[in-house]
Amino acid sequence: MDAPLPFERFMRDALYHPQKGYYSRRIRGVGRRGDFSTWATLDDSLARAIAGWIRGRGIRRVIEVGAGDGSLARAVLRHLGWWRRLGLRYHIVEVSAPLREVQRKRLRGCGIVWHESPREALRGFKGSASIFSNELPDAFPCRVFEKRGGEWLELCVSPSAEGSVETLQPCLLPESTVFGHAFREGCRVEVHESYRRWLEEFAPEWTRGEMLTIDYGNTMPGLYHRRPAGTLRAYLAHQMLAGSAVFEAPGTRDLTADVNFSDLEAWGVALGWQTVSQGVLGEFFGAWTPGVRPPAGFEGAATAFRFLEQRVAAAGGSC
Repeated sequence: MDAPLPFERFMRDALYHPQKGYYSRRIRGVGRRGDFSTWATLDDSLARAIAGWIRGRGIRRVIEVGAGDGSLARAVLRHLGWWRRLGLRYHIVEVSAPLREVQRKRLRGCGIVWHESPREALRGFKGSASIFSNELPDAFPCRVFEKRGGEWLELCVSPSAEGSVETLQPCLLPESTVFGHAFREGCRVEVHESYRRWLEEFAPEWTRGEMLTIDYGNTMPGLYHRRPAGTLRAYLAHQMLAGSAVFEAPGTRDLTADVNFSDLEAWGVALGWQTVSQGVLGEFFGAWTPGVRPPAGFEGAATAFRFLEQRVAAAGGSC
C-alpha cells in the first residue's frame, strides 16, 4: 500500500493530473451529454442577470474564469446586445484543454481572448478588469477534516489494489471560519484552501474592478446544518456518488464540495478587498433582472446557490 496522501492531493490528481485528470483529459463536456450540468447549460436566466450586472456596474473589461462549455459567455454576450458588446473586452481563463476547445468552437467570431491564468489575463488589462465565475471554487481541491477526541484530524487516502483506504492524521489547521464553530464527534468539514492560495496568486496583479463569485454553498454555520458527513461528493453521468464511491476510479468522475462563503469573504478581506454584496442567488436576480424570477424547477437552486461580489478596496469604480 502506498503512503497516505492528504485528500487535497488525491483530489488535485484526480481532477487535474496532466495525463489522467478528469478536467485535463477525461471530461466529456458540460450539460445533458456530460457528467454534470450547470445552471448556464440548462437555462439562460443566469446569463441575463450577469449581463444586467455588467451593464449596471458600467463594466468594460471582463474576465470569466472557468467558462465550462461556453454557454454562459455566449448567452451573456447575447443579452448585452450588439451596442454594449462594441465597447466590451471579454476574456476567458480556462485551464482545461478539452473545455477550452469546446469554448473556442462555440464562441467563434465573438472576439474573445483566452488565457491560462488570471495573472496573465490581468496583465493584459494592466490590472484593471472585473472578474466573474460560475461554479468555480467548488472545483478546487479541498482539505477534509474530521472531529475525533475533541481534535480535528485530516483525511488522507491510501490507494491500494483493493481500493482506497481512509486514514486520519494529525495536522496544522488552515485559516478557515469553519473551526470557530462547535461540531460533534465524528463530523466532517471541507476547506478549499487551494482556492485561497489561488486568490493570493493573482491579488497583487488586480488593482481595480469587481469580482462576482456564484456557486452552491452557504455561510457558516448553516453550511453544515444536518450534514455531519460533510458535503464531499462525486458526479458520474449525472449521478451523485458519496461515501467510498468518491475514491473509486480517480480521474473518471467530477469531485466537488459545497463552498463556504464565509471563508471566501474573510479571505478577500485579508487581501484588502471590500465585500459589496452577498446573498442567495435569487437576490442577485432581484437586483439585476427586476421582475424576472428563476424559471420553474429552479426555485430550489435559487436558494442553494449564493453570490458574493467583492471589490478591490482602492478601486474607486468599475472597469
